[in-house]
Amino acid sequence: MRVIARVLAPLLVASLALAGCGGTKESGDKPDAAASSAPPKPEFWPLTGVQAPLGETVAKDHPVMVVKMDNTAAAAPQLGLGSADLVVEELVEGGLTRLAAFYYSQLPSKVGPVRSMRASDIGIVTPADAQVVTSGAAAVTISRIKQAGITFYGEGSKGLARDNGRRAPYNLFADLTKTVGLARQDPATPADYLTWGAPADFVGVQPATRVDVPFSYGHTTRWSFEGGRYVNTNSNARQGDRFQADNVLVLRAPVGDAGYKDPAGNPVPETKLEGSGAAVLFHNGSLVRGTWSKASLDAPIELSTEAGALTVPAGRTWIELVPENAPQLVIK
Repeated sequence: MRVIARVLAPLLVASLALAGCGGTKESGDKPDAAASSAPPKPEFWPLTGVQAPLGETVAKDHPVMVVKMDNTAAAAPQLGLGSADLVVEELVEGGLTRLAAFYYSQLPSKVGPVRSMRASDIGIVTPADAQVVTSGAAAVTISRIKQAGITFYGEGSKGLARDNGRRAPYNLFADLTKTVGLARQDPATPADYLTWGAPADFVGVQPATRVDVPFSYGHTTRWSFEGGRYVNTNSNARQGDRFQADNVLVLRAPVGDAGYKDPAGNPVPETKLEGSGAAVLFHNGSLVRGTWSKASLDAPIELSTEAGALTVPAGRTWIELVPENAPQLVIK
């Protein structure tokens, strides 16, 4: 587990120091630089839990950037999804879904199509202290996003531009290498988005090589375990630019009314990512069922089973934030 990795590193340093104390030094001898130098402390990427190469820092001079991305056939092909560290899929009006794609370790030069925010995003992005790239939002949503202290960049901001080869509103794309210039900060490492563990520690209790995740009777996201990862078989991403999921984490959460309708007259839903609910974690072709909990909108997601805390295997994770009353998963 990651906790074990962080414990072993200091023990290694201590044992090296003890080994250097085995003899006495003559007066005037210079310290042995090799014996006194400590090995570099391992660092881990906060959105994946994966250890960075020794000596490489994961502290960036920019925050986590979240791009709100359309997830309908009209948006195909999505660009830049394969560079995301983590993705959250959330319900929007009409029973469709939208993606919150998290970028930290890589910043692609073309991501999108970029679409609007929802109030559901407050509970999704605040645990990472992330900043959001969006086409905009309804006035009531913008007010709530600002009250939550979330910084966002809408159309007209640096790095956001329309692709004239596509039709609106599916033609707004972001160059994160430019947009991130608006979010520069002193180098820092965000908090871990999930509690990460070693992949070898995951013990599935049921085979799961095919998984259908219904959000509504109009949309289902389908996964197939192939080549050691979960593949989204009905992805809208460009071939070769699809998200490679080591884990699929399904969280059932209550959905309320955001208090307004979209231009087509559909009520806009708001997923309440706070409190607790049922969870299913898929990894390496099997699953574990448990419970998720979140003390507040800006608190981290905690997972548990009857046996205790449940860690997520280090790797790239796709979170399915489904309504608690959505149809049941289909697992094969």
